[in-house]
Amino acid sequence: MTPEKQREIASKGGRAAHAKGTAHEWTSEEARNAGRKGGQISRGGRGRLHPEEMRGPAVGRVAGPAGAE
Repeated sequence: MTPEKQREIASKGGRAAHAKGTAHEWTSEEARNAGRKGGQISRGGRGRLHPEEMRGPAVGRVAGPAGAE
């Protein structure tokens, strides 16, 4: 089954569930908790990223202290 066909089927199911009134609708509290949980897992439970980690991958950077070239 192609990804497009799968998405079409899932979309129809979602619309039908909402029309029927059985679809889950997230509260702001549930969404906040889910986002927090996902963030903890993606960072290994370390909390916020360290500023060095926000810079992205160390592609092309020289190892060692700055200016030690």
